[in-house]
Amino acid sequence: MQNEFVESRKSEFAELKSYIDSVKSSQGILMQTLQKAQDIFGYLPLEVQQFISKETNIPLADIYGVVTFYTQFTVEEKGKHKIGVCLGTACYVKGSQEIMDKLSEELNVKVGTTTEDRMFTLEATRCLGCCGLAPVMMIDDDVYGKMEPKRVHEILKKYRN
Repeated sequence: MQNEFVESRKSEFAELKSYIDSVKSSQGILMQTLQKAQDIFGYLPLEVQQFISKETNIPLADIYGVVTFYTQFTVEEKGKHKIGVCLGTACYVKGSQEIMDKLSEELNVKVGTTTEDRMFTLEATRCLGCCGLAPVMMIDDDVYGKMEPKRVHEILKKYRN
């Protein structure tokens, strides 16, 4: 019986197969294939890893080892919008934990998880390189500096619409 995930994502698997076929004769294709797969699917569930293993003849254990070693890869589906709150020293001292707590309360999620509607993923990050704007929050590629808990609701409203 064919997996429901695989059935529902046939076009994405076709796109990934086409990509793998185009790089198959190259050396060291695993990293670039995993990056392409994550671009296509948004994450790397077991079904995608198994497909890559089958198409490249790379053992599944090797693929899983790479996926779980590098933080750029994720095996869990992320939300449409990724929220990162800097917990580096400068931000933490200036109140980033309160920002994180407010986001967690507002979104009804724990850090490192995704809202039920798959709209937001809340993540703790380390230095975002904006120490002068501490505390800092990022949503996707948008940076929000000098954050205060009272601003969280209004900022999230922009992304919910």
